[in-house]
Amino acid sequence: MSDAKPLKAVVVGVGAEAGLGAALCRRFAAGGYEVLVAGTTPAKIERVAETIRNSGGQAIAVPTDTTREADVVALFDRAMADDATGPADLVVYNAGNNRPHDFRTMSIEWFEETWRVGCLGGFLVGREAARRLAPLGRGTILFTGASASLRGRPSFAAFSAAKAGLRMVAQAMAREFGPMGLHVAHVVIDGGIDGERLNSRVPQRRAEKGPDGMLQLDPIADAYWQLHRQHRSAWSHEVDLRPFVEPF
Repeated sequence: MSDAKPLKAVVVGVGAEAGLGAALCRRFAAGGYEVLVAGTTPAKIERVAETIRNSGGQAIAVPTDTTREADVVALFDRAMADDATGPADLVVYNAGNNRPHDFRTMSIEWFEETWRVGCLGGFLVGREAARRLAPLGRGTILFTGASASLRGRPSFAAFSAAKAGLRMVAQAMAREFGPMGLHVAHVVIDGGIDGERLNSRVPQRRAEKGPDGMLQLDPIADAYWQLHRQHRSAWSHEVDLRPFVEPF
């Protein structure tokens, strides 16, 4: 990363305040960035933005359906505007929908919708970020992956296909745009996150895993920030994060 002043950050795929997207927004705001908080639920992203503003940071909620090209283009038009903070130089794609489904009864619509959120949206965000940042010769584009990026599990064929595809999008982008000054990285979250989504869907998981068995939101966000701050002579393309007790 250059020594230029902090600019804007764009986080796509923000939901509940006790979620990774929101934690990333808070971390980047703490680093001095104005954060564009992008997600599909206006009330949720506005709460995240309001919390940041109440803590003295800068954040704007931008309702965005990442599977709609027009929404993504409009988001980046706003992100790259030459206003008081200047154009964005940090972009994170964090959208996903890891829902299980029996392979034998899975519909085409289910598979396609999972792919659209998990992979197509990442392509659209990556494409618009590269279009805007490559001519400037700087910027960081980060993609949130999962255990499913590397291996399939029963009942998660659709999610695994989407996440594996997103990983290849990130890898191809890194090879194409790294020499142009863009740091593209993929973060494999290899374990359960101690946040609202998992705790509401599988409330017994925390007790089963124990106090050290789940990833905590703020340390994950710190890892993304560290990737953004890496010197270009020693960039990481892929990092994997998991609790120290997690087997792999």
